Amino acid sequence: MILEHCEKNEHAFDGTIIDIETIGGFSRGFSDSRQYANIQPVIFGYINKQELRILTAQTTKDLTKLMERLSTVLNNLTKPFHAFNCDFERGVLFHNLKTKHLFERELNKEKFEAKKNAVKMLSIPQYGDPFNDNGLLCMKAWENGNLNKAIAHNRSCLLKERDILLKRGFREPAEFKFVNC
Repeated sequence: MILEHCEKNEHAFDGTIIDIETIGGFSRGFSDSRQYANIQPVIFGYINKQELRILTAQTTKDLTKLMERLSTVLNNLTKPFHAFNCDFERGVLFHNLKTKHLFERELNKEKFEAKKNAVKMLSIPQYGDPFNDNGLLCMKAWENGNLNKAIAHNRSCLLKERDILLKRGFREPAEFKFVNC
């Protein structure tokens, strides 16, 4: 089953911010999309000027259903797409959906900026993040069935990324190479 969380967003900006929570590990020997080939989305969240919506697979048995849903959802979201780390979202979605999705706007100031540093520098609240910007703890919570905390983390990431966009804007993402395994 796919859990769905939705709430209104009252801050206007162009496009859609996307943030995913995942399980699996990086393939460190690659500098292209293949480094994300073993990572699977378990939570897909987005925020645009109308709403914040989070789709969550309850168990690994529901991952196929989540991927089917994402194929439809992504085609109906308003562009441009934003992400804090475009390479991560592009690579994970490419290897799981077998399609290339264009992310036109990157929210990190530089490639390896930590979100927690941006949040601190811009005086952005934590928005109830149970893991204080630690995605690894979110992955473990989801794997242990603590879906409420995992969803709360994704919600807080979306709100923080919205605030980053509104406070300092975006940059154009670097070129990304899509390679099938």
